[in-house]
Amino acid sequence: MGRSEFAFSDIFVGIGAIILGIVASWGLYWLLNFLVTRLPAKWQEKLRAFSFVLPAAVLLILISVLPLIQTVAWSFFDKHAKEFVGFENYTTIFTDPNFLGILLNNFLWVAFVPAITVGFGLVFANLSNNVGPKREKVMKSLIFMPMSISFVAAATIWGYAYDYPPPGRPQTGLVNAIIELFGGQAQPLLTLEGGHLNSFLLMIVVIWLNAGFSMVMLSAAIKAVPEETIEAARIDGAGPFKIFLRVIVPQVRGTIMAVFITTVIGVMKVFDVILAMTGGNFNTSVLGYEYYRMFFVESNVGGSAAVVTVLCVLIAPLMWLQIRTARHQEEIR
Repeated sequence: MGRSEFAFSDIFVGIGAIILGIVASWGLYWLLNFLVTRLPAKWQEKLRAFSFVLPAAVLLILISVLPLIQTVAWSFFDKHAKEFVGFENYTTIFTDPNFLGILLNNFLWVAFVPAITVGFGLVFANLSNNVGPKREKVMKSLIFMPMSISFVAAATIWGYAYDYPPPGRPQTGLVNAIIELFGGQAQPLLTLEGGHLNSFLLMIVVIWLNAGFSMVMLSAAIKAVPEETIEAARIDGAGPFKIFLRVIVPQVRGTIMAVFITTVIGVMKVFDVILAMTGGNFNTSVLGYEYYRMFFVESNVGGSAAVVTVLCVLIAPLMWLQIRTARHQEEIR
C-alpha cells in the first residue's frame, strides 16, 4: 500500500469521525430532549436547560476535573506512582537549583511576553484603525497571519532565522547575516545563556505569534469607544497621542486586562517553542517542558505530577482574575 493510499484512508477516517461526531451529538441531545418532554409540565422547564448542559458537564469532569485530581494525588507518590512519599517530590524539586532556574525562566516569560504582546497589539490596533478601510484590512491580515500557523511551525521558521552554520559553511541564518553585515561576528544565538539572551530570543517567537490576536481584540475595543469622548478631547486641544493615552486607553482597560491575562496563561504553559528550538537545553527550560522531560524521558510520574501541580497552582489565580475581569466587562455593558 503506497503513501498516497495511506493519506486517502486518513482523510476518509477523519471525515467519517467528523460526521459520526455530529450525528452522535445530535442524537444524544435529541434523546435527552425527548426524555424531558415525557416528564410532567412543571418539571420540563426546570430540567430542559440542565439536560443540554449535562453532556458537556460530564465531558468536562471526565477529561479535566478527574485527571487534575489524579495528577495532584500522583504528586504524593514515588516515580512509579505506587508508594506514598508525602511531600518528598515537592521537597526534591524546590531544593533543586535547576528547578529554581526553571521558575526564574517562567518568571521572565511572564514578566516580558504579555506586556510586550499587549503593547504591540495596542499600537498596531490604533494605527490600523486610522489608515483607511483598505489599508486596514491589509495591515491586520499581515499582522494576524502568524496566528494561522502552529507554534512548532513558527519555531521552525525562527530556527532558520537564528541558524548558525559551522565555520567554513555559507551563512544561512538571517539574524547572523545581519550581524555580519554590520561588522559583527556570527554567534550560536540559541546557546547564549548570558543575560538569558537565548530565552529572550525564544520569547520573540511567541510575541510574533500572539501580537495579531492582541491587535484584533484591542482593535474591536477601540472602535467601540464613543466618538463623542474623542471629539470632546479634540475640542479641548488634546493631540492624537494624548487622546490615545488619556481617552482611549482608559476606556479599553477591561479588554487590555483580558488580553493580558489570556496571554499570561498561555505563556505559563509554553512548551512547543522550547521543545522545537532548544529542547530545554542551555538554561531555556520552563515548567511545561520540565513536566514533559520528567514524565516522558525520565518516566518519573510522581515528580512530573508535582511540577504540573505547581503550574496549576500558579495559573489558578490568573484564571480567577480572568473570570472576574470578564464579569466586570459584562456589568459595564
